[in-house]
Amino acid sequence: MNILGISAFYHDSAAALVQDGRIVAAAQEERFTRVKHDSRFPSHAVGYCLEAAGLTPANLDYIVFYEKPLLKFERLLETYLAYAPRGFRQFLAGMPVWLRQKLHLPREMDKALQRRHKGRYIFTEHHESHAASAFFPSPFAEAAILTMDGVGEWATASFGIGRGNKVQLSHELRFPHSLGLLYSAFTYFTGFKVNSGEYKLMGLAPYGEPQYRDLILEKLVDLKPDGSLRLNMEYFGYCHTLVMTNRRFERLFGGPPRRPEAPLTQREMDLAASIQAVTEEAMLRATRHVHRRTGMKNLALAGGVALNCVANGRLLRETPFENIWIQPAAGDAGGALGAALFVWHQLLDHERQVDGHDTQQASLLGPAYADEQIRGFLDAAGARYHTHSDETALLAKVAELIEGGKVIGWFQGRMEFGPRALGSRSILGDARNRDMQSVMNLKIKFRESFRPFAPCVLRENVAEYFETRPHQDSPYMLLVAAVRDDKRIDSQAEPGALKGLDKLKTRRSVIPAVTHVDYSARIQTVDAQRHPRLYKLMTAFRQRTGCPVIINTSFNIRGEPIVCSPQDAYRCFLATDMDVLVLESQILYKQEQSQAKPHEIDEYKARFELD
Repeated sequence: MNILGISAFYHDSAAALVQDGRIVAAAQEERFTRVKHDSRFPSHAVGYCLEAAGLTPANLDYIVFYEKPLLKFERLLETYLAYAPRGFRQFLAGMPVWLRQKLHLPREMDKALQRRHKGRYIFTEHHESHAASAFFPSPFAEAAILTMDGVGEWATASFGIGRGNKVQLSHELRFPHSLGLLYSAFTYFTGFKVNSGEYKLMGLAPYGEPQYRDLILEKLVDLKPDGSLRLNMEYFGYCHTLVMTNRRFERLFGGPPRRPEAPLTQREMDLAASIQAVTEEAMLRATRHVHRRTGMKNLALAGGVALNCVANGRLLRETPFENIWIQPAAGDAGGALGAALFVWHQLLDHERQVDGHDTQQASLLGPAYADEQIRGFLDAAGARYHTHSDETALLAKVAELIEGGKVIGWFQGRMEFGPRALGSRSILGDARNRDMQSVMNLKIKFRESFRPFAPCVLRENVAEYFETRPHQDSPYMLLVAAVRDDKRIDSQAEPGALKGLDKLKTRRSVIPAVTHVDYSARIQTVDAQRHPRLYKLMTAFRQRTGCPVIINTSFNIRGEPIVCSPQDAYRCFLATDMDVLVLESQILYKQEQSQAKPHEIDEYKARFELD
């Protein structure tokens, strides 16, 4: 039986195909269209999923959409009426697309599939899709489920229980009261883009102090002991305007929002630290409450808030849950996968087989390209490359290049599903190099200098470098842990002497390129089962250097989606100061490439220079 899940029209459209209960393929539309967070119907992602399974639309038994449009429309209308006549501008902006498209999704999906689908259309609720994406691929036979995001139809958070092949959500928090929207309000106010800049705010937080934490809890949010909350809507504009905050919010925090691209000030850093502290506290309270109510030892998480990996690390360390599994595509894209699994297990009553391992397949669910395809493209492009048919020799050479300070574009196997590059579409570097963070931020990624990079670490060595359990599993880069004391290097400056971005000037550990200014790191563990070639590369690097840690950041530049095809990777390679590109078994060296035209590189940079 073939089930296609779709998320579309709001943020980060995606498609996922489940065949007889097995996840066959999943991808975000942005990877194919090169439009970041593309919200259009995911025609390209659907086409890829069908091709990966050898199907046509006529072979699909069910197409399932990840939320209920009529319920969402009800919420929008009730909100407009509650704030009328305020919000008329927002009403005029939003209604045409609803009346033309979003209220007629079966028609729109029929059109996109050339009217070749003869099976049923099903619509799940938004947080049901999140819950299904969290529990059904998890390694747990039973678990508590917690979902938290901006808003679905009405719900902004929910919790319940997953057992066997069923999920049951028993409690929910409703719009406009939302931890996700609160965090997004501060994302907007500090000058970053809502729905894409939240991770920047999280990365900025360690540069500041939580000076405004108490003010936020006093004026903006009534945070209950169980983690539920009520926002003081006098300070927010998102119910009736096209912006998140209002003048009262500005007066509370000493001035207007930071303009995008304006210099960061201590205010923005302190605001980031403050809202991060409030968010962590809310998530801790909610998680402890869910444990009290369910009595479960395992927790499954999804929803956009579950991408806050700093908070996730605290949930693992500071709550009674023994094990936590987080959907790698925790945002709306993962809703497509959850919706498909919900139909297979919940509605069609097919059993789950649980063996202690997740069924997410390392989240490597996107397209792969054979060496023959890659060489055909490179030959047509006039590129110079070296093919290494011996894998051991290839990996030994790449390990040598990383040790020598080279920045490597690494393109291997199937593309990742979700926002993180997990070693298939990655940029790699030496974590021991203290200059690598600034080099990669400014010359490779063209992004803000404060942004931290994540370490890949061999799973068997994770507890030697980070404060985790031995062999702690973190394959999806969704947990933050502190660097161990014995790997730290004390700053020569007096404690507290460095403020803001000046904190970047100190070398904090033996792996400075992946150690954030608060001695934390967003870790990805690498093992031989999930990432065999990356594991072998890192093992070769450890044999050369004694270090089992490297930098792993997404293969893209600022404002661009992660690369999908060899063409995307080659273009990004030419347009940056990346030294080496490894496309499966082919190695390309920048100094050997002569065909890049300066004006084409300038156009490429200009296109993606700004978010």
